[in-house]
Amino acid sequence: MTLAAATNEHLASISNTLIYSSMAVYTLAFFAYIAEWLFGSRSKVGRTAAALTQKPGAKAPAVTVQSAGGTAVLERPKVVVRSAAGARDVPDGPGAHGGDEQGDLYGRIAVSLTVLAFAVEAGGVVARALSVERAPWGNMYEFNITFSTVAVGVYLSLLALKKNIRWLGLPLVTTVLLDLGLAVTVLYTASDQLVPALHSYWLYIHVSTAIFCGAVFYVGAVGTLMYLFKDNYENKLANGGQPGRFAISVMERLPASASLDKFSYRVNAAVFPLWTFTIIAGSIWAGDAWGRYWGWDPKETWAFITWVAYACYLHARATAGWKGRKAAYIALIAFACWLFNYYGVNIFVTGKHSYAGV
Repeated sequence: MTLAAATNEHLASISNTLIYSSMAVYTLAFFAYIAEWLFGSRSKVGRTAAALTQKPGAKAPAVTVQSAGGTAVLERPKVVVRSAAGARDVPDGPGAHGGDEQGDLYGRIAVSLTVLAFAVEAGGVVARALSVERAPWGNMYEFNITFSTVAVGVYLSLLALKKNIRWLGLPLVTTVLLDLGLAVTVLYTASDQLVPALHSYWLYIHVSTAIFCGAVFYVGAVGTLMYLFKDNYENKLANGGQPGRFAISVMERLPASASLDKFSYRVNAAVFPLWTFTIIAGSIWAGDAWGRYWGWDPKETWAFITWVAYACYLHARATAGWKGRKAAYIALIAFACWLFNYYGVNIFVTGKHSYAGV
C-alpha cells in the first residue's frame, strides 16, 4: 500500500469516527430537546404570572387577564375563523420551553449540543472529502451525511438570525439521527473514486445546490406540517371544541398558524429559484457528459416533477381560493416528490444516474 493510499484510508477512518461521534452528540441533543418540551408543558402557571406582571407597552401576552370580583380570570384568545375578514387574532406561542425557566435552560443546552454535533459532523464530511480527494457527494452515503449537515446548518443559521424556530429542533434532530443511521448501515459505501462522467466542476455546482435546496425544502416541509396541525387546533377552538391536554400543551407553544404559514411560504419561495438553477446546471452537465441536455432519465424526470409541484404550490399560495390548507397539501406533495427523487429513484429505478450505486 502506498503512502497516499494509507493516508486516505486513515482519513476515511477518521471520517467514520466523527460521523458516529456526531450521532452520539445528536442523541444527547435529542434528549435535551425532549426535556425542553417536558418542562415547558408544566409552565401554564409561569405564563399566567408573566401575563399578570406584564410591563406597560410590552407585546400582548399569550393570555388576557381581567379582574372579576377580585379573582383573576383567564380569557381564551379571540379566534377569527378563516372565512371571516382579516386573520386570526392569535399570538405566537412562547416556544418549546413554554415560558418555563428550566425548560428554557434545557432548550439552550439542546442548541449548544446541536452546534457541537454539527461541528463534529461537518468535520466528518471534510475528512471524507480529503480521503477521496473530491467533493464528498459522489454516492448516497456521502449525500446523506452532507445533506443532514447542511439541514442542521440551515436551522442554526435561522436561529442566529433570531428567528423563532427553536420548536424545529426536536423534529430536525430526530430526522437527522434517522438519516445518519440509514447512512452508516444501509447506504454506507467505502471511499472510492468516481466514474469519468462525474469528473467535472459541475459536480461541485449541481450537487451542492441540490443538497442545499433539499435541506431548505425539508425545513419548509416541517413548518408546513406544523401549520396544518396548528390550523386544525385553532379551528377547533373557533368552533367551541376542547382539544386534549397533550394537544393544548404542544400547540400553545408553537407560533400561530398564520406565522407558520408565512414562514413555510417564505422558505420555499426563497429557495425555489435555486432549485430551478439546479435543474439547469444538471442539464448543462448532462450535455458535457452524455452529449444531450435532457433525456427524460428517471432522475431528470422526477427533478422536473418536483419543480412543477413547487411551482404549483407557489402559484396556489398566491391564489385567494387556494391559500391555507390546500396550498399546504401541495407543498407536502412537492417535498414527497423531492424525497422520492432522491431515495426512490436512486434505490429502485435504474438510469444514467445509477453509476455511483448507493
